[in-house]
Amino acid sequence: MSDEREEGKTAEGLGDNPLSSDELLRDTFFAEGKRRSPRPERPSKAKPTHYKVISISMYREDLERLDAMVAELKRRGHTKANKSSLIRYALDHVDLDAVPRGY
Repeated sequence: MSDEREEGKTAEGLGDNPLSSDELLRDTFFAEGKRRSPRPERPSKAKPTHYKVISISMYREDLERLDAMVAELKRRGHTKANKSSLIRYALDHVDLDAVPRGY
């Protein structure tokens, strides 16, 4: 191999190396005016309206208890049991008059 190669050239017969210059980065990520996305845009799907994803904090012990309950339900044949379904069941059966203050 010769040290007299021009920058961007590879060994004889292979032609130019398109990744050897900054043009690819400049044209792809830093183009003035319009930015081009490296991935084609997908049409947005309609978001479901019958439920909402939320985030709640729970004590580790409570979460372990919830996981154990789900595992027990699955052991008993409730194959679709999960945390969400168990919480929904609890909400349907809670007696608000029986909940102590500060719980």
